[in-house]
Amino acid sequence: MSKYLIKLGQNSKKAHKIIDTKIKNNVLKSFVKLIFKNKNKILLENLKDIRYAKKKGLKKNLVNRLELNNEKLNSIIEAIKTVIKLKDPVNYELSKWTRPNGLKIKKVSIPIGVIGVIYESRPNVTADVSTLCFKSGNCVILRGGSEAYFTNKILANYFRTCLTKHKIDKNFVQFIEKKDRKLVDFMLSKMSQYIDVVIPRGGKNLVKKVQELSNVAVIGHLEGICHTYIDKDANLSMAKKIVKNAKMRNTSICGATETLLIHKNKLKNINEILEDLTKSGCKIYGDKTIKKNFSGKTLIANNKTWSTEHLSSKISVKVVQNILEAIGHINKYGTMHTDAIITNNNRTAKYFIKSVNSSIAIQNTSTQFADGGEFGFGGEVGISTNKLPPRGPVGLNQLVSYKYEIYGSGQIRK
Repeated sequence: MSKYLIKLGQNSKKAHKIIDTKIKNNVLKSFVKLIFKNKNKILLENLKDIRYAKKKGLKKNLVNRLELNNEKLNSIIEAIKTVIKLKDPVNYELSKWTRPNGLKIKKVSIPIGVIGVIYESRPNVTADVSTLCFKSGNCVILRGGSEAYFTNKILANYFRTCLTKHKIDKNFVQFIEKKDRKLVDFMLSKMSQYIDVVIPRGGKNLVKKVQELSNVAVIGHLEGICHTYIDKDANLSMAKKIVKNAKMRNTSICGATETLLIHKNKLKNINEILEDLTKSGCKIYGDKTIKKNFSGKTLIANNKTWSTEHLSSKISVKVVQNILEAIGHINKYGTMHTDAIITNNNRTAKYFIKSVNSSIAIQNTSTQFADGGEFGFGGEVGISTNKLPPRGPVGLNQLVSYKYEIYGSGQIRK
């Protein structure tokens, strides 16, 4: 087991080199063609994974994450095409200046090196991550969940085929084919010599394990307890539309709103706001004020509720006295992921956006826009709630580091 992973690490170190932008884009164009040409083969491999997942007894929402169809494959293709169009983030001059002694200093972007990505369920991650890491000049070692094994494998192999075609070491992208779970432990604790950054994409248990065991830097988030706050100056029609989308469009993603905060002045509209959700099949966990004023069925909320990432058709609802209470609640119970305010008062919105600790703060739109693709990044390798950068969706431009280049003409330090 250890020999297998160390070999992968050695392969990555050996493969890593600076690649011309045109060649990078040609590899990605070949990848697009190969996916398009082999859609049926990919879907057949995906069907194997779906059968395995159902046999294993995976929850319906996890099976949905896993399932590919023609539309999803087209989305993968479009995401790759977007990355092709994006500017190469490597060897970009971030800033430059000249010192009084004549030294010329440049701050220039460079690849991170080797990135290890551990993920569950979604096979599109294989294509997204391979594409983003390669375009940003990074080698990647992929460890997908066993439930998506066949789909992940075929997509990774197609990328490697494209690398070989363009005379690039295919080990720029490697997929861990062994399913032993102990491999993850070894990868996190014994591979710091080979892996520069680890990115986990999956449930709370996976991310927690990675954060606890990893000997290298981790980019990611533990939970996505996202909030939407309906301010006293919110447009009711807009609020209803946004809240429904933020909660119900896709309940299983980390950008789904889990807690709804409502200003006391909007209590008179509580039935309109919450009935829209309950008609969509959403369970309401409300505080005492909600329980008293909402005509529909309400389960009582408590401190545990405010700290819960439901990832299903459930929402926690609380009435707040003012914006200060809303911000206080978010900063206490939130996970610095994505939090939104609905208001027509731009001054209030600005105060909210500046005051919440979130990596993504939003006015008058859905928290479900917390996504690299929606940001125009051509996809993401994950979302980071770390205080240190990168924060928010980690796309192409976040997968680089930098170095200082200094050019002298014989100066010596006094």
